Amino acid sequence: MLSKNQLKFIQGLKKKKIRQSERLFLAEGVKVVEELLRSSFILHKLYFTEAYTNSLNVADYHLITDKELQLISDFSTPNQVLGIFEIPDVKDSVHEGITVLLDEINDPGNLGTIIRLCDWFGVQQLVCSTNTVDCYNQKVVQASMGSLARVQVTYVDLNFYLKQERRTIYGTFLNGDNVYQTDLESDAVIILGNEANGISDNVAAAVDKKLTIPQFGQQQLTESLNVAMATAIFLSEFKK
Repeated sequence: MLSKNQLKFIQGLKKKKIRQSERLFLAEGVKVVEELLRSSFILHKLYFTEAYTNSLNVADYHLITDKELQLISDFSTPNQVLGIFEIPDVKDSVHEGITVLLDEINDPGNLGTIIRLCDWFGVQQLVCSTNTVDCYNQKVVQASMGSLARVQVTYVDLNFYLKQERRTIYGTFLNGDNVYQTDLESDAVIILGNEANGISDNVAAAVDKKLTIPQFGQQQLTESLNVAMATAIFLSEFKK
């Protein structure tokens, strides 16, 4: 049974400022929650309905009704279980290998998918501008499908970060060099920009090499690729 205070607290964690002050975030659904339970993330509270099998044998849990899960869920069709996890301390950035930088990504689905892509391609570090959507937003957590447990996401002033960088900095643009015909380095930074405006001018000034994904369609009427789709293509080429 959920008390009014519990309900208010859980609903409050859907707001970024509350997540930051409490250092807690929400995760929902069997796959996502169990991925996080198996990881280094620390569980704060676990709520689930009778339909959930509790296959991981979590001892400290709260059994709730389907109706109560509906009240705290962020989704139209709730999925048996919701967990509250602690937000971990930020680790120092590592300036080696491939690092993906995101400049003002606004869509939670895009960020969650990019986190999942980084996990797939073995990119362990994702660096975001301070105005990129919060990686602990419930929609981001859901879209990452558990990959948030394996990819370090940090938020920094990108201009300051790039001044410290010694690796080659690649930026993704509409007018760059063809990524399929460019020799790409294994130690590199790859910057992807805002869904509508691309990479900001200040960040673009630090780019060493501009890259683009060429269009092959005859009419070439499509303005641009979705940023998550573009990330998949660029990471595939860097990892060839």
